[in-house]
Amino acid sequence: MIKKIFKVIVIIFGILAILVILSIIFFRPDETIIVDYIKENPDKVAIKLVRNDTVLVERNPNKMMPLASTVKILIAIEYAIQAANKQINPESYISLGELEKFYIANTDGGAHPSWMKSIKSKIKGDSVSIKEIAKGMIRYSSNANTEWLCAKLGLENINTRIDNLGIVDHNPIYFIVSALFIAKEKFPDEQGVSLVKKMRELSNDEYISACNDIHMKLLADSDYKTKIGEIENRNIQRVWSDYLPASTVSEYVELMKKINSKKYFNPTIHSYLDEVMESRLRDNNRSDIFKRYGMKGGSTSFVLTSSFYATDKEGNQIELAYFFDDIERIDYPILSDHFYDFADKILINREFRNKIRNDLQSSRRSHQ
Repeated sequence: MIKKIFKVIVIIFGILAILVILSIIFFRPDETIIVDYIKENPDKVAIKLVRNDTVLVERNPNKMMPLASTVKILIAIEYAIQAANKQINPESYISLGELEKFYIANTDGGAHPSWMKSIKSKIKGDSVSIKEIAKGMIRYSSNANTEWLCAKLGLENINTRIDNLGIVDHNPIYFIVSALFIAKEKFPDEQGVSLVKKMRELSNDEYISACNDIHMKLLADSDYKTKIGEIENRNIQRVWSDYLPASTVSEYVELMKKINSKKYFNPTIHSYLDEVMESRLRDNNRSDIFKRYGMKGGSTSFVLTSSFYATDKEGNQIELAYFFDDIERIDYPILSDHFYDFADKILINREFRNKIRNDLQSSRRSHQ
């Protein structure tokens, strides 16, 4: 009897301990969650915050980290430049079936279906304009739109643009949707640990070459997605995540500064780029606060990234990039819930900017 009572007491205390831990994790003030994670995980985080050319916060500024969908900013820039140079016509209409070839269900967090719902009034027949495809790539983060645009604009042109923009620390951009099928396409007979090992033995050139081949199969065969089968397990998803194009927060802050300045690109390029990058300025009623406001974030099951730029009505400019990698499953839900709130507070709340500047500077010294 005593043993049973003791066992019940242990269970009760165990439950209470779990509840306490959960309350600490999930009921901390919103603004502290991301800051605390940055302080507690110095090797998994990179961040750089600049206001009026003054660096306020900087952690691991030159560490190469997977970008996830934040890389789509560069594709948007190439789109705007080609549109301005009349290499493409943004008002041309493309069959939705061409985009559907690159849509892989349950791999984009509902991005592509959400975009499709948003453009019902803009579809003509069964087609949509290239301009709307580019906007859907940024505003909704449609991977199918991204894959199509990479082909339309030319991967070689996009990667050359990286060099022309003066970006040094950046991996090549490739067909990221096609990359989802590399495991089954190249190693159909491998499984488990052996499959992961084979995947990680691929060089970057071999990986990108495989993506190019798979892209052509997706383009030519509408049944390829079905024939190849479902996307592999979490371990394979991790390989896909780790191979994504990588760069640094320093490079992306400099890129944000180029866009924010309104001086680096000519006005015609900006007319196309701003329409794609700054839809949130209109959608979220931010025009009362900002003259310019643009962002792009990205995520996988292991990665959260984002880059922002804004200029307020007084002319103050702010640029921010923050990348998280190797996120544990238990941390991911709460981080993703507050990831963009963190940036919003930085943009509109001077006290919060000062707080994180002081907190992260002091915490950085404590780690040294």
